[in-house]
Amino acid sequence: MIEAFAPAETTPVRLVRPADLRRHQRVKVALLGRYMLADRREYPCQTVDMSPGGVRLTCAVLGELDERVVLYLESIGRIEGVIARFPSGGMAVRLNATQRKRDKIASQLTWISNREALGLPEGRNHERLTPQETGVLLRLENGREVAARIIDVSMSGVALSTQAHPPIGTSLMVGRTPGRVVRYFEGGIGVGFMLPISPDLFHEGLTL
Repeated sequence: MIEAFAPAETTPVRLVRPADLRRHQRVKVALLGRYMLADRREYPCQTVDMSPGGVRLTCAVLGELDERVVLYLESIGRIEGVIARFPSGGMAVRLNATQRKRDKIASQLTWISNREALGLPEGRNHERLTPQETGVLLRLENGREVAARIIDVSMSGVALSTQAHPPIGTSLMVGRTPGRVVRYFEGGIGVGFMLPISPDLFHEGLTL
């Protein structure tokens, strides 16, 4: 006699809806970025959680309450706001944005949250360009230096033509820019930057 087994239960994935985020539900997202204070000093940061109306950051340098802040966050882009409070380890920024911009942020956060929940690949979210100077030197963790050619670059990473194939996750310097190996392709590697390139430096004349 063949015994019938009930199908194994799976835990359903709870996806975020844009409509929920438009009501300023916060979602936990860890996005690398940079922020500029009112005196034009610029520093790296990482998000802790975010909604279309505000974002909580982990950062080392704090501004003043109600100080204007300009943020650049990977996968989100440029946004502005004012410092609202100082939670442990950083600061919370209240965003200044039109309803259209808030709706766009809601859609971006929805995609990011659901991508992580479903284990989807990140994809290419940033504009890419080929700089005028494509030659660059890679410096590996063991001190070895390898010549490479830039195929294209975004604010968050670079595709390189090179004979070197360090293991995925390896830290290295692309010129003077720190990053880590995130993928292979025929004839080269993809490197994600530790911090995104500042928007004002992202042009065809950039040097890594």
